[in-house]
Amino acid sequence: MTQVNVGIVGATGYGGVELIRLLDGHPHFNIHSVYSSSQNDLPISEVYPHLSHFAYKLKGINPKEMAKEVELVFTATPSGVSSKLVPTLINEGLKVVDLSGDFRLKDEELYEQWYKKPSASLEDLEKAIYGLSEWFADEVSSADFISNPGCYPTATLLGLAPLAQEKIVVSNSIIIDAKSGISGAGRGLSQLAHYAEINENMKIYKVNKHQHIPEIESILSRWDSEIGNVMFNTHLIPMTRGIMTTMYAQLKEEKSIEELHALYVQAYEAKPFVRVRKLGEFPSTKEVSGSNYCDIGLDYDERTKRVTIVSVIDNLMKGAAGQAVHNANIMLGFEENLGINGLPVYP
Repeated sequence: MTQVNVGIVGATGYGGVELIRLLDGHPHFNIHSVYSSSQNDLPISEVYPHLSHFAYKLKGINPKEMAKEVELVFTATPSGVSSKLVPTLINEGLKVVDLSGDFRLKDEELYEQWYKKPSASLEDLEKAIYGLSEWFADEVSSADFISNPGCYPTATLLGLAPLAQEKIVVSNSIIIDAKSGISGAGRGLSQLAHYAEINENMKIYKVNKHQHIPEIESILSRWDSEIGNVMFNTHLIPMTRGIMTTMYAQLKEEKSIEELHALYVQAYEAKPFVRVRKLGEFPSTKEVSGSNYCDIGLDYDERTKRVTIVSVIDNLMKGAAGQAVHNANIMLGFEENLGINGLPVYP
């Protein structure tokens, strides 16, 4: 059986430890090394005691040494770190799946405007393939460098793709109301994620300024150049995992809910990780928790002539590590569901 040695940079974060969980049981990917810029030589089990069976120590990041050990690297680093690290890994001949936002936008000025950080070079940005697995698998299969989509954009784009691809959405009419569990804020300490601040509470944040807005708009415009801008706002809710995006769009022509539902069923019938619910059914976040599934429900309001789409994912799985492994499977020519085919954890 083919074995590919892989490394994980940023293994001490939530995305990194989720990658460890998935790759530890993968039939083709062998975790050779885990890397950290801040906790070199520390056993990973001292960071995460539930990994007591996992004997590896965190290593420092040295691209030349990494190229001697592994063939594929997952970079689960904060934005602003990958833009400097990933080009050196690529130059050493490594395949990379990057979970940060540093290579999702192909415009240097746009990145700096929304992320408030220096951009990677345009040359490096153009090397990255945007890895929305369901819709760009052909590009992913021939790539060496994947930019993994953001968690909110994954739920949003999967929910809107069938409409955008049919070019039936009125320009500038899309409204996206997104809610995420607290793990989306990362493992670092902050007032935003403080228990006393978020427990029994809900917070809107980055109002009309979230860095995922241009990512969503850029991909939607690939499918429909006239779809325009979206209104997108995000909220933190007091749960650990999960994202729900509720989306509203005006359609250019009146459609029955049966027609719209059939459009979604057809669009995703060959996509194993997207499940379109029956008419009248809407998913909840718990129903995809711990899995790589995206569940979608929709309705059409004849009174307002608007379609409502509800899309739910696990932000650490389909929104991060699960989709990263999905992309790596496609990139290396393995069956796409290997290592990520587990059922949701319920209740």
